[in-house]
Amino acid sequence: MHRAAPDASIERVIATPAALALIAQLEARHGPVLFHQSGGCCDGSSPMCYPQDDFLTGPDDVCLGAIGGVRFFMSASQFEYWRHTQIIIDVVAGMGGMFSLENGTGQRFLTRSRVFSDEEAARLNPDQPAG
Repeated sequence: MHRAAPDASIERVIATPAALALIAQLEARHGPVLFHQSGGCCDGSSPMCYPQDDFLTGPDDVCLGAIGGVRFFMSASQFEYWRHTQIIIDVVAGMGGMFSLENGTGQRFLTRSRVFSDEEAARLNPDQPAG
């Protein structure tokens, strides 16, 4: 089967306008931030927002792209599970993750997703998640 050329316009992670507004609010208060998709444990599988200088990504973390100029990471093992889906970061009312910066704002980040169409999947670079 012939694969189409990779298409940078197909984003692995995107955000709703509400999420982008909360990201801007958090950056105004805390400076540069980053996201790491939690794999479970204390805060379930929430997207966690941290000050950029306070969270060290590891060699097994994968950058899926950026939302609102903020890089979004998850572990390589999680990426294997999510590689066929587009991650959509949204905001809902509630309490944020205990260690996530939105905690105390009355809002929390929420991960939604959709499976890439066959056409989109054929245009994704299978070996490299994002820039």
